[in-house]
Amino acid sequence: MTATPDAVRAFRERLGLPGLVDVHTHFMPERVLAKVWDYFDAAGPLTGVAWPITYRHEEARRVELLREFGVRAFTSMLYPHKPQMAAWLNSWSASFAARTPDCLHTATFFPEQGAGDYVRQAVEAGARVFKAHLQVGGYDPNDALLEPVWGLLAEAGIPVVVHCGSGPVPGKHTGPGPVAALLARHPRLALIVAHMGMPEYGDFLDLAERYPGVYLDTTMAFTDFSERFGVFPPSGLGRLADLGDRILLGTDFPNIPYPYEHQLDSLERLGLGDGWLRAVCHDNGARLFALDHSGPPGRPDRPGAG
Repeated sequence: MTATPDAVRAFRERLGLPGLVDVHTHFMPERVLAKVWDYFDAAGPLTGVAWPITYRHEEARRVELLREFGVRAFTSMLYPHKPQMAAWLNSWSASFAARTPDCLHTATFFPEQGAGDYVRQAVEAGARVFKAHLQVGGYDPNDALLEPVWGLLAEAGIPVVVHCGSGPVPGKHTGPGPVAALLARHPRLALIVAHMGMPEYGDFLDLAERYPGVYLDTTMAFTDFSERFGVFPPSGLGRLADLGDRILLGTDFPNIPYPYEHQLDSLERLGLGDGWLRAVCHDNGARLFALDHSGPPGRPDRPGAG
C-alpha cells in the first residue's frame, strides 16, 4: 500500500513544518530509470530480500506525489556507471530542473578525462547539488581524474551526495576509508553521506564529527526494511542528537519498498524530539540550500552555503 498525502500532511502539521526538504530523490532519463528498476527487481538474490518499487509511476505522477506529500524541495539524483555518460545525464537533469522549479538542479560526474570541464559547466548552469555513487560507478573517489572536480566543488561550496557506505551490498571502493582519504585532502568539501553510511554508521559519524562540512542523509536508515541489513547502534543515538544540525532528510523516492511515510515514522520513533525532527525534515536542508520560506528553491550567491 502506498502512502497517502494525508498521512504525510499529518506528520508535517504536527511538527508545524512548512514542508519537507528531501535531499535524496531520484529522477533520471526514463530508459536509465527502467534499468535501475530492473536492478531492484532482481535485488532479492543479492540481498536475500525482495525490493518492490512502491512508486513505479511515470515521471509526472512522481513529481505530483512529492508535491502532494508537501515536499517543497527535492533532488534528481542520477549517476553514471561508465565513462562518457555523465555529461549527457547532466544535460537531462538541467532540463528537468528547468521544467520542475521545486527540484534542486542536480548533476553528477565520473572519473574520466574532461570531468572537471563538464562539472564546471554544470556549476555555471546552476547546479545546486551533485551525486557520486561509488558502489554503482565502481570508482575510487581519490582517482586523480577527479581531483579538479573535488577542488572546484569544495571552492564553490556545492554539496555532493555520495553513496559510500557498503550497504546494501559492498563495492570495491565503498566504506569509510576512501572518503576519509578524500576529506584529508579536501577538508572544506560539503559531503552528504547517503544512507547515513549504512552499515558503517559509526565510522561515518566519526567523519561528521571531525569535518564540519560533512552531513548525513537519512535515506532508508532506521526503517524496518534496512534494519535487516544492519541495525543502527543504540549507542549512536546521542551522537545523532549532537549532530542534529547536519542530519538531512533523504528517502530514495521512488525506489523504496515501503510507503513514503515509513521513513518519517522511523525517524520519529528514534525519540530524539520534535526539534530534532523539524531540523532534519526541513530546517537543515532549507538552510543548506538557502531556501526562502515560500516558493521554489532559489539560488544563493554561494551555492550550497549555509
